Amino acid sequence: MRTVSPQDLDLAVRAIESGELVVIPTTRWYMICADAGNAQACESIFTGKRRPGAKSLAYVAPSLSACRDHFDLSAEAERLATAFWPGDLALLLPWRDAEEAARHSAVGSPSLTTVAPGVLGKLAAMSRVPIAATTANISGDAGPEDPGPAVTIAEVHRFLTASGLKPSVIVDGGVCPAANHMTIVDCFTPEAKLVRTGLVHQRSVSAALGREVQRA
Repeated sequence: MRTVSPQDLDLAVRAIESGELVVIPTTRWYMICADAGNAQACESIFTGKRRPGAKSLAYVAPSLSACRDHFDLSAEAERLATAFWPGDLALLLPWRDAEEAARHSAVGSPSLTTVAPGVLGKLAAMSRVPIAATTANISGDAGPEDPGPAVTIAEVHRFLTASGLKPSVIVDGGVCPAANHMTIVDCFTPEAKLVRTGLVHQRSVSAALGREVQRA
């Protein structure tokens, strides 16, 4: 396990491409990442986090144009992606190809898809394989003493000890300031619906759509 600065992101890229796990900082919190097409690597994340298999990892696309190559974006999905990507918004999107969806089952069908800013976005752009990501914490209902996903390197190490996961590279981005989730919008149907609020406010989603967004 090696801890590096964001300037050494190429080491994390090589690790992902070799089927290994990496931990990456975002403004929200630290994320643990794998090759989205590597079933064994993704399964190790599900197992370590105690995450239900039906609760997909996020697919981090390198760009909106690359996202269009793999997913069908409705008119409303296009509006949201144009308004907020790269950013703290994820869209549930249908795959264009059923076989590709099957090869990337860890990120679901429809897939929880985002184009990320910062270090996570750079990792996706630099990598030759698609990135699956999820928060660095044990899944489940958090008790009153649970601080939530890791926002510091010390919390990352506590998570790794609890999970038994052994990433090859940890990228140290300091303290993650937001400590909040991505907003999730379901764009599987033509009329987008809000699944979860987060850093992108419901009012902002409604403004981008030009209508009041309803909850799923």
